[in-house]
Amino acid sequence: MTTTAAPPLPATPDYDAWPVEVGLARVDHDARLVTLTWADGRVSRYHAVWLRENAADETTVNPATRERILDLSRLAAWPTIDAAWLDAAGALGVIFAPEARTLRFHPGWLRAHDYDNTEAFDAPLVAVSIWTAAELDAPPSLDAAGWMDRDEHAEAGEALLEQALDKVLSHGLVRLGNLPTAPGSLDAIARRIGPPRPTNFGTLFDVRAKPDPDSNAYTSIALPPHVDLPTREYQPGLQLLHCLENSVDGGQAVMMDGFAVAEALRRQNPAAFATLTRVKWCYANTARTSDYVWLNPMIQCDAEGRLSEVRIADFLRGPLMAPFDEIEPAYEALMQLQRLLREPRFALRFNYRPGDLVIFDNRRLLHARDAFEGASGHRWLQGCYLERDEVRSRLRMLKRAARQRRVEALGQHVP
Repeated sequence: MTTTAAPPLPATPDYDAWPVEVGLARVDHDARLVTLTWADGRVSRYHAVWLRENAADETTVNPATRERILDLSRLAAWPTIDAAWLDAAGALGVIFAPEARTLRFHPGWLRAHDYDNTEAFDAPLVAVSIWTAAELDAPPSLDAAGWMDRDEHAEAGEALLEQALDKVLSHGLVRLGNLPTAPGSLDAIARRIGPPRPTNFGTLFDVRAKPDPDSNAYTSIALPPHVDLPTREYQPGLQLLHCLENSVDGGQAVMMDGFAVAEALRRQNPAAFATLTRVKWCYANTARTSDYVWLNPMIQCDAEGRLSEVRIADFLRGPLMAPFDEIEPAYEALMQLQRLLREPRFALRFNYRPGDLVIFDNRRLLHARDAFEGASGHRWLQGCYLERDEVRSRLRMLKRAARQRRVEALGQHVP
């Protein structure tokens, strides 16, 4: 007696792996809609036009790149459904008019993209947790001993990186301990996330006191809470600071959640908050060899009113150039914010240890430093910048690898 193997699941219009952990139980349709009932009782509806554009066949995407080549406007008419069924592989089969084209859809992919049962279409990859020093008395910390000695694609190494990036997106901050302290080793560490962003300070920059400094960071004086490079149209989204040496008296690091400060201002003085989201301040870094200037509000929110970035750096503000009637309200709002920045409840304080790497969101977290006595020892950090996009991309890739392992564990085909 011979048995016929079930046909493989169809490809998906991306490079991801989508485990089928809940199968389809029933398929219904009319001309413009497919209704799927899943084995756990969930009911999902998909429009014909949406399904047609998101098919994975060679008329819709280039199979070599998985980029769409279909132009819906070139179809003879609006795509409708002649037939829909559950096939032998557990996939959705559809015949589309006016093309009379039969296409198949992967059930795991459909379940993951069930827009009929999703409320937050633009939900962040990781939920944001706003904090003060009362909720966070030390940076979220992970032991990275031996991490750089392992293959970056080893499952244990990927697990540590996923935890780290999750904390960067949720809390804006993570500290990795016990990393190498060789000068320049930060470059290889950073590239496990993504390519560093070069600036006028170089790709890697040294944070230590030096003669003839071109930034207050390169002195031993205290630094107030600030973000880096607000003088750029697109300020770097991520900063990494890697401690190579630290034997000085003083120099304690300070971090605070700029979103927590901004939310406190919104609660206490909504008018001041609104002013700082509206008035464009001048940010300027007019050094001897460069002249960066950008105008931007100090606080920015997305279309839903959620905080998206802060640009706070008093020592990098140029003269305010705003409409005449906005000047005094703008300064009143600024001083309200400055008073909040001095409140100890926002300030998380800690010491750098050699081998520590602190990764933080430079468009959310403010960092500062106490003064230190330069003659008492050596304090040497190396830093670099990356973009938020690199964090999200890398985290999605790590989650993709985990999903592929689940697919393989379930014995399912990976298209």
